[in-house]
Amino acid sequence: MNRKEMEEQMIQAYQRDEGMMILVFAQWCVNHGLDAQEIYQRAYPNQVTNPLLAQMMDNTVPKEEAEEIPDATLLGVLSLFGNDDLAFVVSEEMERLKKHRG
Repeated sequence: MNRKEMEEQMIQAYQRDEGMMILVFAQWCVNHGLDAQEIYQRAYPNQVTNPLLAQMMDNTVPKEEAEEIPDATLLGVLSLFGNDDLAFVVSEEMERLKKHRG
């Protein structure tokens, strides 16, 4: 395998993993009755839309069919990809949800 092929494989792996990260975020939002697009927009107001988020929204399942995604898991995945702004907004939502439950 030459260097170019190796670089392409690494890029594909990153994009696949990034897609999984966005899917975890999108499913967490569905599970909590939140609008993933709106939360993403609050975190990244200068981005008009995220096509990958729109694509991953199509891959979510209804809340009733979904596995629970622990808050810590979502925050860990977001930080792994350096999505600190999104993690911050998600943390705010987590706090808001706790207040409404408690």
